[in-house]
Amino acid sequence: MRLATWNVNSAKSRLPRLLPWLDERAPDVVCLQETKLSDADFAETFDAVLAERGYQVAHHGQGRWNGVALLSRAGLDDVVRGLPDEPRFPDEDSAPDARAVTATCGGLRVTSVYVPNGRAPEDPHYAYKLRWLDALRTMVAAGDTATTVVAGDMNIAPTDADVWDPDLFVESTHVTKPERDALAALQASGLRDVVRDRWPDERVFSYWDYRAGRFHKDLGMRIDLVLTGQVATERVQAAWIDRKARKGTGPSDHAPVIVDLDEAPDGDIGPVVPPPSARR
Repeated sequence: MRLATWNVNSAKSRLPRLLPWLDERAPDVVCLQETKLSDADFAETFDAVLAERGYQVAHHGQGRWNGVALLSRAGLDDVVRGLPDEPRFPDEDSAPDARAVTATCGGLRVTSVYVPNGRAPEDPHYAYKLRWLDALRTMVAAGDTATTVVAGDMNIAPTDADVWDPDLFVESTHVTKPERDALAALQASGLRDVVRDRWPDERVFSYWDYRAGRFHKDLGMRIDLVLTGQVATERVQAAWIDRKARKGTGPSDHAPVIVDLDEAPDGDIGPVVPPPSARR
């Protein structure tokens, strides 16, 4: 099984890139973030072309902002949109953001997440981010953690090694101790960061700002994660960031993260080297 996550930064804008990428990489399960479409608009634009490729779809959208989706050729059962006791912004009377969708795909309970950005440590949105992460942790801890996969744009760089210049981000979100502690608490429920497990000493990023040629200079951050419970972790063959998808005309500012799982969980994790195109 090939599982991928990708913040596409507007699904409709990325349509000319998304469909060829699906054809080339052939993922079985895909978590998308920042679709920026309503459920009706996503269905009108994507349902037919994804069905042609064998994908079932679960989308949770709110129009111009946010939006997450699950595409699956491995089954799509027990779909849940949102989180239990999900916090609201700016207050509890507000409609919930479209930031999480969960379904069972090929025996794994997969959640596509778009964690709030946080904006700035002094901004109310930052406190909302921490509450949202706690709600996500609570949901994961209440389920079968062993079969859980949480994948998406976490908007947190787990360590300083996941930021191109930590000194530039000292006063910023994404690297603060409360955010990293919240991510660590989520992982402590039984989830592994499989890309970092596979590449413990590598400089690997998944996001590069559009400005100042940062992608070409490899001045990025690793904020898109695939976190897996024991069942998936023991089946990992390869885990890598598809830099090729960030190149060319009209890319997202994020690259997909891809994890290959052995179909037979027999303890043989297979090769750990990604395809050469991922490293160029």
